[in-house]
Amino acid sequence: MLLQRLAETWSALAATRSRIAKRELIAGVLADVGPDDELETVVAYLIGSLRQRRTGVGARSLVRLPPPAADASLTVAEVDATFGRIAGLAGAGSVAARADAVAELFGRATAAEQPFLRGLVFGELRQGASEAAVQDALATTYGVPLAAVRRAAMLRSSTVAAAALLHTGGLAALEAVGLEVGTAVQPMLAASEPDPVAAVARTGLPALVDAKLDGIRVQVHRDGDEVRVYTRSLDDITARLPEVVAAVRALPHARVVLDGEVLALREDGRPEVFQAVASRTMSSSDVESAQRRLPLRPFFFDVLRVDEHDYLDAPLHERVAAMEALLPAHQVVPRVVADDVATVERVFGEWVGQGYEGVVVKRLDAPYAAGRRDSAWVKLKPRHTFDLVVVAVEWGSGRRQGWLSNLHLAARDPERGFVMLGKTFKGLTDETLRWQTEHFLGLETSRTRHVVHVEPTTVVEIAIDGLQVSTRYPGGVALRFARVLRYRQDKSADEADLLETVRALAPVLPTERDKDEDPD
Repeated sequence: MLLQRLAETWSALAATRSRIAKRELIAGVLADVGPDDELETVVAYLIGSLRQRRTGVGARSLVRLPPPAADASLTVAEVDATFGRIAGLAGAGSVAARADAVAELFGRATAAEQPFLRGLVFGELRQGASEAAVQDALATTYGVPLAAVRRAAMLRSSTVAAAALLHTGGLAALEAVGLEVGTAVQPMLAASEPDPVAAVARTGLPALVDAKLDGIRVQVHRDGDEVRVYTRSLDDITARLPEVVAAVRALPHARVVLDGEVLALREDGRPEVFQAVASRTMSSSDVESAQRRLPLRPFFFDVLRVDEHDYLDAPLHERVAAMEALLPAHQVVPRVVADDVATVERVFGEWVGQGYEGVVVKRLDAPYAAGRRDSAWVKLKPRHTFDLVVVAVEWGSGRRQGWLSNLHLAARDPERGFVMLGKTFKGLTDETLRWQTEHFLGLETSRTRHVVHVEPTTVVEIAIDGLQVSTRYPGGVALRFARVLRYRQDKSADEADLLETVRALAPVLPTERDKDEDPD
C-alpha cells in the first residue's frame, strides 16, 4: 500500500466530524490491505503513531525538508522498515547516518506525504482518527462485534495487536484473549463533572469516593518474585520504583495485578507536588540517591487479579473487598462510601484542603472498564480561572489547518510586562477559531513559520486545574490543563491578572532543586 493512500485519508478524516464518515474512510483503507502489506503498520499509522516508540529523530532534523517528490512511490512497508533502521542507529556516526536516512526518506515523499510523515514522527496528526474510530472500522471490516475488538485491544494494550489477532484468527482469536499477569492492560479512565451533584447523578448512591492523587499512575503486575511496574502510557518503569516493587513483593499472594498511583508525602502528611514525583520516574539513573532524597509510596485503588481469580469484570464492591483482604490500609487510597451528596461535598472539601487533587466518585456495581473513559468513574477537581493576555498564536494542524489555534498565554507583571505561562487550544469552537484568526492577524507584530506574534491587548478567561513549577516559562510556573472559557472583550490588558496572583495558586514556589529536576 502506498503511503499516499494514508496521507489522503488523513486529510479526509481531518475534514469531517462524522463518526460514520470516519469509520467508512478507515474501513476503506483496511479493506484494501493486501496479503503483502503490514496490517499492523497501517493500523498504527491510521491511529497516528509509528510502530517504533523512539527513533531519535529530533525537530531540528525536520526544520529544512528536501523538496517533495512529484510522484508517489513510498510504500507503508518501506517507511516502517526505514524508521526501524533509524531507531537502531547508535554509536559513532549515528547522528549523521540518521540525518541522511531522514533526508532520503522525506525526499521520496510527496507534498501530501511529507506533513503526514512529520506528524507520525512527533505524534501530532490530530486528524480525528482516534483508536476508538479505528476499532470501530476494524469491527466493520471484519464483521465482528465492536466490544470484542475493544476488549482484545485493552487486554493486549494495543489496537495494533488486536488487529493482528483479528487478521489471522478472526473473532475466535479475539475472544481467546484474557488478562495475563505481566502484560499491561489499558487503564480505566474517569469522566469529569463540575460538582458533586452532577457526579452523583451519573454514578448513583451509594457511591465510593476516592481521594484523587496527583501522582504517577501505575499498574503493577506480580508473578512470583517477578514484579513489573507500568505507567498509564504502558511504559515499563520497574527499575525506577524499587519501593513499589518491594511493597508488592511483600504481599501474601504470588500473582496480583493492581492499579494505583505513586506519590510522596511531606513531613506534614500532605502530598508532594506532581513534578517532584515525576522527576523520580523520568530517569533510571542514580535511583538510590533519588530514593533517599524523595521516597515514593504506592497507593492502590483497584485490583484486577489475585492468584487465579480475575476481577476485571467483577463489580467494584467485590474488588474493594478483595483489596481490603489483600493490602495493608496504608497502601489503599483514602476512601469512603457516600450515601448522600452531602458526604461527597464534605470529603471533597476536606481532601482538597489536605493537598489532594480532588476526588473520584465511583459506581459500586460497575466492572473495570479498561481502556475507556467510563461514567462509572467521575472525577471532581476544583477549577481555577484567570484572565490572561494572548501574546502569540500558533497555526493549527490537521482539522485546524489554516486557522490560528494554539494560544500563548501571559500574566501581567508590573516590572517585566506580560510573562508567558503556557499554551492552549482546548475549548475553542470552529466559530471561535474563525473569529480569532481574523482578530489576531489584525494585531500581528511579527511571525515565524508557525507562530504569529500579536499586540498584547486581548484578554481571555482561562480555566486551569492547577500549576506546576517550570523552567520552560519565565514566570517559573506553568498552567496545568488550561482551556478557554471565553474572550473578555469587556476587559483591557491592564485588567488582566497579575503574575503574583497566578503564582499564589502554586503549592510551592520554585526553588533551585525544583529548577534542576523540572521535567519540562
